[in-house]
Amino acid sequence: MACGPISKLPPLPSVEVEAERRKEQIDQIRNYFAQINRLDNVAFRIRVANRDDCKNRVAAQIGLSAGTVASLPRKYRSFTHEALSVSWTQATVLSVAETSPAAAAGIKPGDHLLTFNNEPVPRARTARWIDAIVRDNGERPIQVLVRRGGADEILTAVPIKACAIPIKLKTDSEINAFTTEDEIVVHSSILRLARTDAQLALVIGHELAHSNLGHLDKQRANAIVGWAGGVAVDAGIMLGGISTGGAFTRQFTRAGARAYSVAFEREADYVGAYYAARAGYEPTGAEEFWRAISLENPDDLRIATDHPVTPVRFVQMQKVTAEIADKQRRGLPLTPELKSVEGDAMPETTPGESAH
Repeated sequence: MACGPISKLPPLPSVEVEAERRKEQIDQIRNYFAQINRLDNVAFRIRVANRDDCKNRVAAQIGLSAGTVASLPRKYRSFTHEALSVSWTQATVLSVAETSPAAAAGIKPGDHLLTFNNEPVPRARTARWIDAIVRDNGERPIQVLVRRGGADEILTAVPIKACAIPIKLKTDSEINAFTTEDEIVVHSSILRLARTDAQLALVIGHELAHSNLGHLDKQRANAIVGWAGGVAVDAGIMLGGISTGGAFTRQFTRAGARAYSVAFEREADYVGAYYAARAGYEPTGAEEFWRAISLENPDDLRIATDHPVTPVRFVQMQKVTAEIADKQRRGLPLTPELKSVEGDAMPETTPGESAH
């Protein structure tokens, strides 16, 4: 016979539960877009300051995001209008980076965007359309017809070139940020742990450095080398009449992909600190981010496979901060000293799984 609770619980009127659900949904969407605005502020500065390192991945930008209710993720549509006054019919500005051409033009969150150079802003795929028209326009001024408080006004935004790799926010409790071929993704947990914008700039700079330094391509090349070695071993054993089922190929491929991964992470930390400093963020004290990570993931103090342990990252950041400060005092360009870190010993680490 099943057992149940014995307390006399109070009745829960469904109308009160639904009212609370609505409130929490509205709070959640407001918090989500506040995080996007913070991420956009930092990311735009990083993009502009380091555009030369992005080489052919550079495009004209004005530093805003906008959309209609219909253009937003489906899970937000039912309460976005109530939370942020987003329109169903007119593109609503959701975020404006503080140092961007959009901000300089006077565009503000909540404005309705009607036209860009007399072309109507569409209701669907709004963000993609704005990115395309700004990119194709280049650095020529754009006349933006804005509706605010029922009054229309033409504002002029002058785009500037910046790194074009998208930097996106993902709502996720996992402490993580990562780079793919097409984008940089920052989990919302990172924004919670990054207590200052300088700390957030280190994370964004780190991921941009991965992209610019070609770490993904290098890892793929290492995996191919490992694969080739594994195939040779499996084939040799097969000649003796024993089937391995491709075990060595799989193992060597994994080992190849992880070759130098800790060194790549350290290099991205190093170059990313320069990226943050170029954007005007003060690196002193930003290394405290790694102590915050260690409090959330105690294993990061002593276990590393894909990432360095947090004490290594903390001390390295202190050293890099001193290096950057010295160059600033002497009026030298903030150019990283790109030297190999592949042979660095890591006596502080032991084999195991990285937490992020």
